[in-house]
Amino acid sequence: MKLKAKILDEQAIKRALARISYEIVEHCKSVENLLLVGIRTRGVPLAGAIAENIGGLIGDKVDFIELDPTAFRDDVENDGVGESGLKKGVTLGKDVILVDDVLFTGRTVRAAIEAVFDCGRANSIRLAVLVDRGHRELPIKADFVGKNVPTSRREEVVVHVGSVDGEFGVYIYEKE
Repeated sequence: MKLKAKILDEQAIKRALARISYEIVEHCKSVENLLLVGIRTRGVPLAGAIAENIGGLIGDKVDFIELDPTAFRDDVENDGVGESGLKKGVTLGKDVILVDDVLFTGRTVRAAIEAVFDCGRANSIRLAVLVDRGHRELPIKADFVGKNVPTSRREEVVVHVGSVDGEFGVYIYEKE
């Protein structure tokens, strides 16, 4: 793959996450019932940053947990055992906000929703993504978006998060 462009640097990512955090606070009637769920891998540190931002805004701690939706995917071979890493009942009655780095086909989000359902009936489920690149295969739409980036199918959006990749940035690569 060939690097085409760097579309977000560390400061731009922080600004986008701050904006998402404000939007979540404005949208939620009460943050007491809020549960941020970071989709593994890069959604987890993004959810942590959003939780920290919201905590700073409201002056209280906001919970966030990690979710591995792999066992619930319909496009990946798995053993059929639904293990997401979520404890049974953790989402029961909660206003869940799924957090991921890039929204593309919608398949990861569909699997994450399935995993949340498997844990218990959430009061509501919303989606926050750093980048929405389009090309949906399923009827999924993000409620909170850091940046919309129209792309072609020949392009790939790659997010780097400091705790995972050692640097921050969002890049577009051209498939060769």
